[in-house]
Amino acid sequence: MLLLDIAGLMPQKSLIAKKQPALRTCVCAALAASALMLPASARAQQATPVLLDAMTAELHRAFTSLGKQGAGKQDSDKQLPPYFLSYSVSDASVVSMRAQFGALVDSSANHVRVADVQVRLGSQKLDNTHGNHRGSAVNSMQLPLTDDREALARSLWLATNTGYGTALDNYLRVKTEAEVRAKEEDNSPDFSQEAPQTHLGKVAPPVVVDRAAWERRVRDLSKVFREFPDVYQNIVMLNVQNETDYFASSEGSQVVTPHLRARVVAIAVTRAEDGMDLFREQTFEAETVDELPKQAELEAAMRELGKSLESLRKAPVTEPFDGPAILSGRASAVFFHEVLGHRLEGQRQRGDEEGQTFTKDVGKPVLPSFLSVADDPTVTRFGPTWLSGSYEFDDEGEQARRVDLIQDGVLKTFLMSRLPIASFSNSNGHGRGETGRVPTGRQGNLIVTSTKTVPEPELRKQLIDEAKKQGKPYGLYFEDISSGFAVTTRSSPQAFQVIPLVVWRVYVDGRPDELVRGVSIVGTPLAAMKRILATSDKSEVFNGECGAESGTVPVSAVAPAMLVSEMETQRQPQGTARPPILPIPGADAARQ
Repeated sequence: MLLLDIAGLMPQKSLIAKKQPALRTCVCAALAASALMLPASARAQQATPVLLDAMTAELHRAFTSLGKQGAGKQDSDKQLPPYFLSYSVSDASVVSMRAQFGALVDSSANHVRVADVQVRLGSQKLDNTHGNHRGSAVNSMQLPLTDDREALARSLWLATNTGYGTALDNYLRVKTEAEVRAKEEDNSPDFSQEAPQTHLGKVAPPVVVDRAAWERRVRDLSKVFREFPDVYQNIVMLNVQNETDYFASSEGSQVVTPHLRARVVAIAVTRAEDGMDLFREQTFEAETVDELPKQAELEAAMRELGKSLESLRKAPVTEPFDGPAILSGRASAVFFHEVLGHRLEGQRQRGDEEGQTFTKDVGKPVLPSFLSVADDPTVTRFGPTWLSGSYEFDDEGEQARRVDLIQDGVLKTFLMSRLPIASFSNSNGHGRGETGRVPTGRQGNLIVTSTKTVPEPELRKQLIDEAKKQGKPYGLYFEDISSGFAVTTRSSPQAFQVIPLVVWRVYVDGRPDELVRGVSIVGTPLAAMKRILATSDKSEVFNGECGAESGTVPVSAVAPAMLVSEMETQRQPQGTARPPILPIPGADAARQ
């Protein structure tokens, strides 16, 4: 699975690419239908939004009508009523702008409403989402922006009708496949039984941004890179998104939650003389645009990126290495997300295609005893840093909760959506996905803690001592990491790859640290986890966007710097393109 630095190797995902709540299951149709009415006491506390009322009314009408119009016909499969139906709506207000080379290239404001209709046919034990058919549950449609009840109802009707047809086709395929395939390793149900949720949170306000002021700021930030003639490309982006997520289900759930996010992303690119492409990027995130750093701090960060790229162009290319290394707190956070976090997601423990790295290890040590790992989306900050992986309710309408995954090195549980697995039959509030995807168990705020900590200077000393013990001329220090990739399927090697941006050789003979380029961290998870020797006494935050089968979702990881006894690295692809033949305009003046 891919973790994209929140600084963003790519622009902010589309407006329809994130939703918050989404599903739910029921025992019988009569009970589910009656549960659709929100208790009067809850309604008295807060007026129900028009959009949620329209969703609930149309959902009730569809749920009590679908599959029953043709009663009495011989082919009962073609009148199959859904056992579960849910509507999820993402209502997002967005302002975004982008500059390059000191000039604005894009600036826009938008408002988008998108609905996901989820239809499940059959039963919780076996439904249309079974196996490789999970995508058949969801059908998406753009909704009217105004609270026009009839227009909303007709749009939802259209999406429901289409979704029902898709679900019915896939349910028939699922039943046929079940009759001819071998017995599955994990025969858990396709959907869990959960209690209905009711939460009417505040509606997110429209984004209010001084567009002219921020356009100047973004231009000025991009203009900083003119001081660095070897920076061939640069992009600086602002994206501010205020979103309200609405969820209603046939089980009686009604959830409204706001989600606010503002981010500045800077990406700069150069090319070394030997053709190797190099880039640096950085992101600044906050809940609101007013909480983003001041302009002076942002401009200083842009200059540091430019200086870093100039240094990387001149740095020697790495050689393959297998020895001790330190991962900074930020790098360690990405490492844990990729190497460990994805393998603790519930759906990876079932299915013939999954590698199931830790499936049989519940109750067994998987990390050194001084390490513990939790995922807690209810935490919104770590110190002064806002955590982008925070949420109140997941994308299946389940309340977010802290999950202690590993305690004192021992594996306790997995990150669960409403897809059950052997020994874990219920959600723990981690069903997440972007609009148009069926939610799966995903990370939110992954937090690593340690009881074996030392100050960072002592950690560096231990690195040198370990390199001497292994007869290595140096150890490595990974200062910054951009992204990673973890393979969890059974058909491929159970491996990971993490792409560092800034790597130093720390020599044992006292020579100054040496910057190197072209480094890629590779390895296998079980081996990598056992090689952690100690951690620093200070943790750092990595805010990112993670892409997996349920789409792209915002995530955070918090971890201390860590010393590992053995880290394997390889060279990144060299590249064959030469640096620009024609000098960049103004390069001579910038070099003076």
